[in-house]
Amino acid sequence: MAYKEKDTKKWTAQWFETNARGEKKKRRKRGFETKREALEYERQKKLNNSRSMDMKLSEFMEVYFEDKQNELKERTMKNKRYMMEQHIIPYFGNQMMSEITAGQIIQWQNEMQTKGFSEAYLRMIQNQLTSLFTHASRIYDLHTNPCKKVKRMGSSDNRSLDFWTVDEYQKFIQTMEPGSRYYLIFEILFWTGCRIGELLALTPKDVDFERNQISITKTYYRTERQDVITEPKTKQSVRLIEIPEFLKQEIKDFIDSHYEMPENERLFPIVQEAVQHKMKHQMEKAGVKKIRVHDLRHPYVKPKTKKYESFYVPSGSEKLPVQLNNLSFKACLLSYSSRYEKVLCNIFYLNPVFRKDIHFLNQ
Repeated sequence: MAYKEKDTKKWTAQWFETNARGEKKKRRKRGFETKREALEYERQKKLNNSRSMDMKLSEFMEVYFEDKQNELKERTMKNKRYMMEQHIIPYFGNQMMSEITAGQIIQWQNEMQTKGFSEAYLRMIQNQLTSLFTHASRIYDLHTNPCKKVKRMGSSDNRSLDFWTVDEYQKFIQTMEPGSRYYLIFEILFWTGCRIGELLALTPKDVDFERNQISITKTYYRTERQDVITEPKTKQSVRLIEIPEFLKQEIKDFIDSHYEMPENERLFPIVQEAVQHKMKHQMEKAGVKKIRVHDLRHPYVKPKTKKYESFYVPSGSEKLPVQLNNLSFKACLLSYSSRYEKVLCNIFYLNPVFRKDIHFLNQ
């Protein structure tokens, strides 16, 4: 029961929690201005501990994020919370989790679909509601999951897979000064397929000039005016990337031009938005089709994680059909200069995914 501290004149909430060993422990939280606030805090804690779904969705959302704090990255948590607060809490926030019905979710979907959101964004909103009810069902024994009864709105991604040919990339990169910061940024992005966050986290120490390799072990982003270096997107994202000789030399020249650059200093101390802005400006200058920074890595994504697999192989100027992991794809084979045909050959040879899984078929 909440009580008032004599010295501070503020209220303290207290409740019991059962630990993993089944032992009951008394817990307290001090500093509430009113008894009502302390009692409300107690009520939420008791509901959480009893695993009762007789709580408001807005209250359960806090339980969800508390449970996920060691599982989800801070940036992911912020994005999920934003979507929930913008599109879910206004509709279901004051309703009890156990009382929300499939019919109400359908009505909510219908309203969401009138707001002009893209199909991909609608699916993202839907995923947030689904994640709340899935967590409630699996962890807190919610008897019925209404999200399982309705069709998910939106689609995972309604955009077609877009990327540049080498000729298009050449038009783009020629608008920049060789050896400059942005020139090297786009060279690395295009020829390695690494993510923008992974590139911005690179340091001189991550480049092995003897083995022609870049080590991807971390990613960068900026939030609330703070630079954050954290683990990559997934465990599989920790990897070594083979790089061609010319790219290794470009990186070495760039580092050498920055006198005594510390080994653990970021090669490119800028934010993602700066790269996006630069790319947009140079695309207009070059007159090439508009793609996203992320699209630069499409020729290199692994087949098991994408519906499409696009890549270049050194085979003259013909377009050849290929079979990759039992799925049919087109490999874009255009006529290039001898330099880039050699580079593509290096990439094809060094990357075991390409070497192992590509089988040429009869035309």
